[in-house]
Amino acid sequence: MVGLSGGVDSSAAAALLLEQGHEVVGGYMKNWINEEGLPGDCPWESDLEDAHAVAKALGIEFRVVDLIDQYRERIVDYLLEGYRDGVTPNPDVMCNREMKFGVFLDYALEQGFEAVGTGHYARRRVRKDGAADLLRGADPNKDQSYFLAMMTQHQVKHALFPAGEMLKPEVREVARRFNLPTAEKKDSQGICFIGNIKMSDFLRHHVPDSPGEIVDLDGKVMGKHDGLHLYTLGQRKGHGVASPRSGMAYVVVGKDAEKNQLIVGWDEPSTSGLYATKCTVGSLSWINEAVTGGRAEVQPRYRAKSEAVEVTELEGGKLELTFTRQQRALTPGQICAFYEGGKLLGGGVFEKIG
Repeated sequence: MVGLSGGVDSSAAAALLLEQGHEVVGGYMKNWINEEGLPGDCPWESDLEDAHAVAKALGIEFRVVDLIDQYRERIVDYLLEGYRDGVTPNPDVMCNREMKFGVFLDYALEQGFEAVGTGHYARRRVRKDGAADLLRGADPNKDQSYFLAMMTQHQVKHALFPAGEMLKPEVREVARRFNLPTAEKKDSQGICFIGNIKMSDFLRHHVPDSPGEIVDLDGKVMGKHDGLHLYTLGQRKGHGVASPRSGMAYVVVGKDAEKNQLIVGWDEPSTSGLYATKCTVGSLSWINEAVTGGRAEVQPRYRAKSEAVEVTELEGGKLELTFTRQQRALTPGQICAFYEGGKLLGGGVFEKIG
């Protein structure tokens, strides 16, 4: 079963799997339909139409799989709970683990399918012993393995990523060769479930504003904020504190939940709270080998370069990471992916920074 999202990547993935000789059925995951009526574009209806049109063009069966309830429980609630707790969750990573390769994969296996195919730019390799490894996508500009960092061995064994073997222009060429209606469709820029609706609007609908002071590192009041959950570490714009001169910018460097204060400081390596070399990572998930100590390679955010770290095992199934280079805006709640060269080992959630 291929998860057809209505985009070109998943469309090409379905075409490639057909070409490779697989029996393919298209499935559209109906996750979130903006029942709240929030302002902005939630294009699920047009995406559904595009996905159906792709299945028709390929001559394959098409199903709409209603996962709205599970999505609210596993992703929306996770997101809102994180923001209420003062951390910055990553719904895209959790969407892959809990939805695409969680309940959607469970549905597919129950229906007799052997695997779920998606348009992710990642590669899977099966070892001689039958275990599966997950590798970076062939296109370094599109590699999405970071977003798969919390997947399990069971999930990777039942995943197929045909688009990940190609460069993006080659994927579009596949869609053109099969005359798919999504061949020239622009890539989606939205977060996995709310489309082009502003995250701030989504949060305001669910988490009440809780205004407080914006202060600098010396405690001087610089302005007012609408709620700590609306800001993230390292944020340069949108906090409302004007920079006094060109070349100097205030950024968010911390949150004091007890005082309900947002803390801003200069965007420079000497600023306390913004740059760090140590952190604790928990909620660890490994595809095969676990990292328990010694030297390792991590990617602290999407599109970031890999960084060398020294790993120390802590009690409670957590790891302490010491970076070789100072890191900017390591953020509690975000995902840290572990690699060995081009192979994804697994991931965890940033907890304590510094």
